[in-house]
Amino acid sequence: MKLHIVPARTGAEWVKLGLRTFWRQPLAFVSLFFLFMAAISAVSQVPLLGSLLAPVLLPFMTLGLMVATSVAYINDTQKPTAPGMFIAAFSAMRSKWRPMLVLGLISAAYFVAAVLLSILVDGGQLARVYLLDADITPEAAASAQFQTARVLVMCLNLPLSLAMWHAPALVHWHSVEPVKSLFFSLVALFRNFSAYAMFCLAWFGVFLIGGIVLGLMATLLVALGGMGMGEGASAVGGAMMVGSALILAAMSLSSTWFTFRDSFDTD
Repeated sequence: MKLHIVPARTGAEWVKLGLRTFWRQPLAFVSLFFLFMAAISAVSQVPLLGSLLAPVLLPFMTLGLMVATSVAYINDTQKPTAPGMFIAAFSAMRSKWRPMLVLGLISAAYFVAAVLLSILVDGGQLARVYLLDADITPEAAASAQFQTARVLVMCLNLPLSLAMWHAPALVHWHSVEPVKSLFFSLVALFRNFSAYAMFCLAWFGVFLIGGIVLGLMATLLVALGGMGMGEGASAVGGAMMVGSALILAAMSLSSTWFTFRDSFDTD
C-alpha cells in the first residue's frame, strides 16, 4: 500500500462521482445513513455511558457507508440493489469488528480527553453535561465560558476527525493496523491537501445551493401553515428542513470512498 498524490481538480471529481453514485440508489444510501444515525442516537441515550458509546460506533458507520458506495459504483453493468449494499456493508463490519472496535475506543478516549481539557475554560460545566448527563440552565449554556469550551472541544476533535477519515477503509481494504491507519490517514490528507480542500469547497457549494432551494420550499410551507392554509403544511415544512440536512449529509458521505480509492494504491 502506498500513497498516491492527486491534483487539486480531483477533489471536484470526487464530489461528482459521489453525487452520481448516490443517485443510482438514493433510498438505500439514505436508509443506511438513517439506520446508523438511529443506532448512534439510541446508544447516546444510555445514562452516563452514552457519550462514550456513540464515538465507538462512528468507525463502523464510516466503513459501512464506504463499502456500500464501492458496491454501488463498481456494479456498473446493472443497477445496484439495496439488499446487496446492506449485506456488503454489514458483512464488512462483522468481518473487521475487532479493529473497528479498537478505532472506536480510541475515538471515545480522545473525545473524553478533549472534554476534560475544557475544564480549564469553563470550570467543568461542559464536562458535566457531556460526560455525566448533568442538566444545565439556558443562562449557563449561553455563557461565554460554556460556548468557548464547546468551540475548544470542536477544535480539539478536528485532528481525530481527519485521522478517522481513511482509517476504517485502510483497516478493511489494506489490513493496516488501527493505530497506523490513523497516521496514514493524516498523511494522506496533508499530502493531498489541495485536492481535499477542493473537495470540501465543492461540497460546501452543493450544501449551499441545496440548502437554499430546500430552505425556500420549507419556508413557503411553514408560511402557508401560518396563514391558515393547513396546519400540515407547517409541519411538513419543518420536517423538510431537518430531512434535507440529513439527506445532504448522506450524499456527502457517499463520496468518501472515492477519496480513499484515489489516495492509496496497492503495491
